[in-house]
Amino acid sequence: MSILEAIVFGIIQGLTEFLPVSSSGHLELANTILNSDLDPEGSMMMTVVLHFATALSTVIVFRKELLQILKGLFQFKWNDEMKFSVKIILSMIPAAAVGVLFNEEIEQFFGGQVMLVGFMLLLTGGLLFLADRSKKTDKDVSFMNSILIGISQAIAILPGISRSGATISTAVILGIDREKSARFSFLMVVPLIFGKMAKDLMSDEFSAASVDALPLIIGFIVALITGLVACTWMIALVKKAKLKYFSFYCFIVGLTAISYAFIYA
Repeated sequence: MSILEAIVFGIIQGLTEFLPVSSSGHLELANTILNSDLDPEGSMMMTVVLHFATALSTVIVFRKELLQILKGLFQFKWNDEMKFSVKIILSMIPAAAVGVLFNEEIEQFFGGQVMLVGFMLLLTGGLLFLADRSKKTDKDVSFMNSILIGISQAIAILPGISRSGATISTAVILGIDREKSARFSFLMVVPLIFGKMAKDLMSDEFSAASVDALPLIIGFIVALITGLVACTWMIALVKKAKLKYFSFYCFIVGLTAISYAFIYA
């Protein structure tokens, strides 16, 4: 992978992780269009590193909320911070289970699966369109809601389904306040990303991946910077109910990807 490709991938990840248009799907499309020499293992490795960068940008943006949660946990009381932490843990279970049980199968979905990405983007667009039409409320995330949102996050492991789009849309459709939906969506992925990185560092999973260190570092830095901007921007957009414009974008890109797959199959 070249330095230029790493920069492009970093920008795509930084923007699309928080904008509900599927970061993994766009990375796969970019990988195909740029004719990158990454194999499935290398593609998965780059995806994990870039997701780690955007997870770190989430920590920076929500540092006050995270500190309050940690403070509440160490008080060992059934307070609001503890309840929120339990909801985050519940939301992590579906995706963690899928990642552990089907890790090898998941890797096969990465590496030029343009047709799959196209159809999953159409699904993302449909979710966003439905969420945009939902009524505004001031409802909080419940324990049951956190599990349902977590299931959406697990399904969004597939490239082309936006993780933020699926989780925010699910939360809004369930009647949860839009801003609270966005904040919960961004916070719930942080422990999973850090856990995934820790698991990879302690294993030889990526030992055969064909990615040099320098492109990974550059991609990480670019994704971190663009992620900081996109995270703040997305919260404001969700509050203003602008999700339908992202749904139209997903429809267009999805249909384009499907057409591309048919032409160059």
